Amino acid sequence: MNEKYSAEHIAYIAANIKGRSYPELTDMFNQQFGLGIKAKAMISLAFRHGLRNERDCRFNTGYEPTQFKKGHVPHNKGKKGTGGWEPTQFAKGHKPWNYRPVGSERTNADGYVEIKIADPRTWKGKHILLWEAAHGPVPKGHVVIFADGNHQNITLENLLLISRRELAVMNKRGLIANDVELTKAGVVIADIYLKIGERKRK
Repeated sequence: MNEKYSAEHIAYIAANIKGRSYPELTDMFNQQFGLGIKAKAMISLAFRHGLRNERDCRFNTGYEPTQFKKGHVPHNKGKKGTGGWEPTQFAKGHKPWNYRPVGSERTNADGYVEIKIADPRTWKGKHILLWEAAHGPVPKGHVVIFADGNHQNITLENLLLISRRELAVMNKRGLIANDVELTKAGVVIADIYLKIGERKRK
């Protein structure tokens, strides 16, 4: 036995440990014997003498009782999901209340009309689909814009294919107007700016 603790100390712990947390038992012990040991020391002392409080499942300060005792079988053993799960809640083929079929239209946060082209959630700009139906896939590094700036005016005559470099210049210089001819002229001006930049770099 550690000389610091007497048989009386151990007997007191054995008589009072059951059902009490280690911090609580430590306070009682210190008051009884005028000592100042820490809860960690109490845990170590109890452990060495085979004493358990029958509420803490691990020997660490402040750890509260385990919810599940040894041999306990959870009510949801063998079931997938969390509490409240019902086997038929999402049956095979189930569609959520907000499901939109392929071909549905919506307007996104930027004001572009989109069409659902595949499940589960694949959407594409309606203006892009219209342009591609007439001209084929949009080339890499290019975008389709609205010549009059109106995202709701989805007609082939109002769509322009430009490069992303041209778009960057047009946005920077304010060359996208609410008039088709002015925006087309803006594309020409953007090309001039790009060529000037290339000549300066050379």
